Amino acid sequence: MRIGTRGSPLALAQSGHVAGLLGIDSPAELITITTSGDLPGRDTTPGDAPADKSRWVDTIEAALLAGEIDLAVHSAKDVPGELAEGLALLGAPARAAAEDVLCGVDRLELLPEGACVGTSSVRRAAQLRAAREDLRLVRIGGNVDTRLRRLDEDALDAIVLACAGLQRLGREEQVGAVLDPVCFVPAPGQGALALEGRVGDGVVEQAVRAITDADTFACLRAERAVASALNASCHTPLGAHAVPAGCGCLNLRAWVGLPDGSAWISDELLGGFYDPEDLGRRVAERMLVAGAGELLRRAEEMAVEHA
Repeated sequence: MRIGTRGSPLALAQSGHVAGLLGIDSPAELITITTSGDLPGRDTTPGDAPADKSRWVDTIEAALLAGEIDLAVHSAKDVPGELAEGLALLGAPARAAAEDVLCGVDRLELLPEGACVGTSSVRRAAQLRAAREDLRLVRIGGNVDTRLRRLDEDALDAIVLACAGLQRLGREEQVGAVLDPVCFVPAPGQGALALEGRVGDGVVEQAVRAITDADTFACLRAERAVASALNASCHTPLGAHAVPAGCGCLNLRAWVGLPDGSAWISDELLGGFYDPEDLGRRVAERMLVAGAGELLRRAEEMAVEHA
């Protein structure tokens, strides 16, 4: 089986993990593909908002459709809501930690007033500002190693990363503090791997089914449904995180706010494991009734004003 992947160290670690689960040992089975988001001059940090993500999967999807690869492995939070026609998410292996973490300090409360914190995510920035309006936030991009270097080189007090990326790269010693996912609701799909293939490819579907974790895949579908129903953009701070709640249920929490952290709406709901998309839609509907639509509109306006 030919597995398509981006060429970053994290992407290669993730696709290698999937190859191992499938029983594929030869590195030649991993086919590195450059996406338009990887090209020079482009922002090299995938975001975690639900729109404008096709640049991180475009050429990989094209390779799937052309029959050049059999399966694509993506960081689930980087997969757009709409896939290319003829393709589908076939499953997801067991999720790594979904939480965000602080590197450089053991607790958020230990950061001094006016501390300088680096992050590439509009969601993380908004949630940090909501919790600590005194913090000074600096945008940092690049891969995990690049951002960890900048923690020292730029004399930052801390940076925020996804715990899953550090786990998969064997850099867990860099974790200082795990941020509470109730307040710092992770991005939809964070910590999960999305396995994408061609619709109707029975051989690949069967192989993916054998390594799919049912809880992870259901949670991923619920989170993606929230993002789709809210129709938020890449400028919108959005979090959505589902966890198994037992008795055939999932608990889904979602968060949407303004980039400056001055206003936000959060909600959570228990729903059926067997229809996660319905749970995601219901959470989005409840948030829209509570005013999420206006927050989304204002977030867009603020993004344009500060562009």
